[in-house]
Amino acid sequence: MNLDPVPSAAVELDSSCRPPGNHPSNEPVRNSDQHIQDPELDPVLVWAPSGKRLISGLLGINVVLLGAALVAGQAFKPSGLKHQEPQVFMLLLMGVSLVWMLWYLLWARKQPGICPHKDHHAGGITVTVVLMLFAACSLLLYICRTGYLISMRECKPAVTVLSSFIEAPFLAMQTYLLWAHSKDCVHRHKIITRSGLMVILSADLLLWLNAVTEDTIHEEIELEREDSNTSLSETDFSDLAETANSTFCQCSASASCLVLRKGFEILYPFNIEYYLMAGCMIYVMWKNVGRRMSPGHHVTQKLTLHIVYQGGVIYGLVLGGLVLIAGVTVFILYQVWVSQHRLRFTAFLIFYGYHLAVMPVMSLCSLAGLLVYRLERRAHEEGHNPTRSLDVLLLVAAAIGQLALSYFSLVAALAVGTRWPLGDLDLSYSLLSLLELILQNIFIIEGLHRHPSLLAKKKEKERSSIFKPKKKVVVPVKEEGKTDISLLDTSASPVVQERDEKKSWSKRAIQEICAFLILSNIMLWVIPAFGVHPQFENGLGKQFFGFSAWFVLVNLGQPLSVFYRMHSVGALMELFISA
Repeated sequence: MNLDPVPSAAVELDSSCRPPGNHPSNEPVRNSDQHIQDPELDPVLVWAPSGKRLISGLLGINVVLLGAALVAGQAFKPSGLKHQEPQVFMLLLMGVSLVWMLWYLLWARKQPGICPHKDHHAGGITVTVVLMLFAACSLLLYICRTGYLISMRECKPAVTVLSSFIEAPFLAMQTYLLWAHSKDCVHRHKIITRSGLMVILSADLLLWLNAVTEDTIHEEIELEREDSNTSLSETDFSDLAETANSTFCQCSASASCLVLRKGFEILYPFNIEYYLMAGCMIYVMWKNVGRRMSPGHHVTQKLTLHIVYQGGVIYGLVLGGLVLIAGVTVFILYQVWVSQHRLRFTAFLIFYGYHLAVMPVMSLCSLAGLLVYRLERRAHEEGHNPTRSLDVLLLVAAAIGQLALSYFSLVAALAVGTRWPLGDLDLSYSLLSLLELILQNIFIIEGLHRHPSLLAKKKEKERSSIFKPKKKVVVPVKEEGKTDISLLDTSASPVVQERDEKKSWSKRAIQEICAFLILSNIMLWVIPAFGVHPQFENGLGKQFFGFSAWFVLVNLGQPLSVFYRMHSVGALMELFISA
């Protein structure tokens, strides 16, 4: 598929950005170069490596599969990997990534003609701000983790202690690269650039997988400890001795160690989300290598507080603020009460009650937004856009995690039975989660494909041509332009005024809906990201599927559902701006 409707216009745009002395010798060469670039712009297979991306794509696939095998081996059989091979492999990837980033920032980026185009859809202000927030929290996490590991250095491998000293510069350098150069469309040293970006992407994915695996191991230890409390009296003295040896390497009773460990636990979710978001932005940079922008490539509007004030967004912010306040209260009460047997059932009640109250309102808002879309009838934006395609792909893929958890919880609730109040609550929670996810995904994806302003001009022309076809035919050719202007001045103004009023009403409605959904999704991200996992603790899924199978299911779906909430916030921010 050809990105540019007029190839010569794209060639002129590219040639105007070249440095002196690098112009092609003749026009056929430029046309052939444009023809060579077209297969790379095929939007049918957004994720598949093809053409000149094949080498770097295969490199990334093999690196990720090897790293995933090492991480899985460490998670399921840590005694088999005696030399900390997963940590060594990831340190090697981060070292290679640091070398490439230094090469790109200090030398390659300064070469003339390396980046003649910019993708203004990539690296939006909202995504960049959220990435900076996650990066700052991740750097604080590295400080806490480094202090904790140094205090426990007698019990920890040397590679684990050194990992923070390599991972922190890697994160800082990658954050600067994405902040300053996420819009680059590189046209020189393309093989090295693609390969370097793919190594960084592989490192991000493996660091995320390793972080999720460590989190699941902590959850497994906690759950097995709860399950073993009932049979602790039957444990022999040899098991107690092993338990004492295992607690030798736990955090000491000193206040500094406890503070560092607590900071590590609090900041842990931000680090997980950072690697997923950074990996998505690196993927867009990889897709943009060698890409040519069309002349009609519009620049997206930036998010400022002026947009909120000018749009008069009130109801969405007020209702969303109430959802946030209630969510924080529920989160605190749940964390305090769930560990107490007397108040455990009450903790589940407030958790399910909060979600059963919020998710129907979110579903209605998404449905109302779809109705506004139908009334406004904007045209869909055409052309290949890697950022938008990736947004849609990530929304659908990340939603699979929560959808799978909802379906499995639904089956468990139906199988165990709804005789208990928790069974009824879990069944209702699963059904509402399915409805809310489906409607919100349709609302976001439909909004991402709408053109910001193209439809208004097209519809005005169509309506004017429908209502005034005969006058244009009768008027002579020489006076046609003059007569058209007078017709537009006299008869088209009510149509334009009506259109402006309709556009103002639809814009206000979409912004109110997006504001409420943004704040609601933030709260629905905070609750599971910071350790509220009722699927682990209510026992329905564990009772039906068994501990091991249910543990794997929840830990595969929970990180994806957390990422879905945060990614949907970014997509809703874009809809809020482009309304």
